[in-house]
This record gives sequence, structure tokens and C-alpha cells, in this order.
Amino acid sequence: MKKIASFTINHDTLEKGMYISRIDGDVVTYDIRMKKPNGGDYFAMAAAHTLEHLFATYARNSKHGEKIVYVGPMGCRTGFYLLVRDKLPEEVLSATLLTLERIIAHTGGMLGASREECGNYLELDLEAAKVECKRILATLKSKPCDFKYKESL
Repeated sequence: MKKIASFTINHDTLEKGMYISRIDGDVVTYDIRMKKPNGGDYFAMAAAHTLEHLFATYARNSKHGEKIVYVGPMGCRTGFYLLVRDKLPEEVLSATLLTLERIIAHTGGMLGASREECGNYLELDLEAAKVECKRILATLKSKPCDFKYKESL
């Protein structure tokens, strides 16, 4: 059976950062790797859930909003997928940095946090999500991003 693209990457050598995972026509899937795979430090579900709510809301309400196809956490709890249509990688990186900064600065109530809006509205943690955003923001700002995985199996 053919492997999906992300299963061809050696996760033991994969570093935190932002990568192009796949391209399907005009839709590009970005791998925003926020944790070292197999490193023992994984997203707490409440932090990942909160990040999903905030990132999706802020990204879809940005000037790039109509180009955002999907934002969602990885099942392995080491990052997120961001699917975007018709944008250059540098534009997506810039928008991602801005979105992370907006999450860090978020005050007030949680977005989409009512019983009517969310299927698990009680499992959210804004402060933990902000900590994770600060970490990946520092990583993304500290090194050049070429969007390419360094090694494959």
C-alpha cells in the first residue's frame, strides 16, 4: 500500500518549523510542527483545542481568510496542518506569524466556546495555548524557512 506523504518523513530527525507537506492543485498543506516528534513533549489536548479555535478564527478573519481551507491539529499532538489556496509560501509564513501573535495577545472570552458552538467546549486552555504559540513563534522567527523537509525515509 502506498504511504501518505507525511509517513515518508523520518520523524526522529524532524525539527520544529513550518514545512510544505503536499500540494494538491491550488491547495497547499503546511505542516506547522510545534513539538519535536517522538520527543516526549506533546500538546495537551486543551491547549491544542484552544489553538485550533483561535488560529482558525483569526486566520479566516484575516485578509487571507477566503484562501484558508482548513486548520487542524495533528493526531500525534506535535503540530497543526494549515491548508491554504493560492498563496505564496512566504505570504503564508507571514500570515502564520501574525496569527500566532494575535493569539498571544488575545484577551477576553474564548472564541467558539459555548455548548452550541463546540462539541467539547469545556476542554479549552487559553494560557497553555499562548505558551505553545510563543514557543513556535520564537522558533519560526529564529531560523530561515525554506518549507522543505530535510530528510525522508
